[in-house]
Amino acid sequence: MMINNALNIGIQGIQDGMQGVEGAARNIARGGADGPRGTADGGNGMTESIVDLKLYERSVEASAQVVKTADETLGTLLDLRA
Repeated sequence: MMINNALNIGIQGIQDGMQGVEGAARNIARGGADGPRGTADGGNGMTESIVDLKLYERSVEASAQVVKTADETLGTLLDLRA
């Protein structure tokens, strides 16, 4: 059933996004405590981690919207069958 696939994809996206959030937050915490401010090539690890954190946050929000839409669709289908 297509709704099950959408739910599974949404849930997997949330789980993946949360793992990414945890990793980015861990990098920020390490960099903020005693890590280097930048890298040898001039990049800024802290800035990259903050950007990653925001991207993972948006990914979780989008995946949650997929789950919500699949749930509403399933509810509508059940209402039509009743």
